[in-house]
Amino acid sequence: MNKIYIPQGYRPVLDEYDTQRAIAYIKQTFQDEFSGALNLKRVSAPLFVTEDSGLNDNLNGFERPVAFDVPAVGQDVQVVHSLAKWKRLALKRYNFSVGNGLYTDMNAIRRDEALDNVHSIYVDQWDWEKIITRENRNLDYLKLIVRAIVGAICNTNDRLHVRFPQLRVELSRDVTFVTTQELEDMYPDMTGSQRENAFVKEHRTACIMQIGGALRSGKPHDGRAPDYDDWNLNCDIFFWDDVLGRALEISSMGIRVDAETLDRQLRIANCDHRRNLPFHQMLLSGELPLTIGGGIGQSRLSMLMMGCAHIGEVQSSVWDDTTVRECEKAGIRLL
Repeated sequence: MNKIYIPQGYRPVLDEYDTQRAIAYIKQTFQDEFSGALNLKRVSAPLFVTEDSGLNDNLNGFERPVAFDVPAVGQDVQVVHSLAKWKRLALKRYNFSVGNGLYTDMNAIRRDEALDNVHSIYVDQWDWEKIITRENRNLDYLKLIVRAIVGAICNTNDRLHVRFPQLRVELSRDVTFVTTQELEDMYPDMTGSQRENAFVKEHRTACIMQIGGALRSGKPHDGRAPDYDDWNLNCDIFFWDDVLGRALEISSMGIRVDAETLDRQLRIANCDHRRNLPFHQMLLSGELPLTIGGGIGQSRLSMLMMGCAHIGEVQSSVWDDTTVRECEKAGIRLL
């Protein structure tokens, strides 16, 4: 069931024209800040991949990709859910070296997404990937990269205030790190999302680590595909959203699986059938570089910095009748 929340007394800060100017400014400024901080080069990326390549992101395993046949090539293709796997293969193909990486605009359609103020069937994010050494496969290095991303976000927000002084959203550079098991121990009677809200409300900017594997309760904090992130070396980055009064996930990222980790996580997830896919065979045989990577939501970053109440204010998508009616009544402009 789709949900819509209307913050009491909410009014957009910017008019329609300045909203578009601010979106463009945020995207260009953050790309410059982010790519410079992580030493990334922009590349072009696919909108769809062949079904039998194994390159599409399976997300939680139940989401249906948008698929269609291509008569000219005699194959079926799928619109990407994300580029988590494609990026790693691209680093090898483009001959990137250790310490260097890529980023790209990723556009996806997630047809089974439940719609609310921060979820849309249209996904736009910066997907990025960087080659690391085996010595970098640890939590300290993960935290180093997280702090660099948070710094780029806060720098962008500071520059946005100069260009649009009427915007007043304040973001904290002080990142608090916590594991999913620590969260479960703190809030044993809450769901995963409730724990996130409780923790981020207190700490403002937080990095929640080690997502995917079962906790001591026997349940995972949240779902994570077994074939890109190492479940012991991954995380989500959250900021507290004062307008919506909730934790807002801006980035999902992590140090990627090596051959040993992939083997173990495929077994745990009962996904052994994926071992025969070309991408997975390359990984298991050690043909792909060791990497760290993730995605950063473009529309979510814009709505956070601009103090918007609904993601439809910063991206054009489709919404159910109730959402359209309630937003119109509240003066929320859906693009």
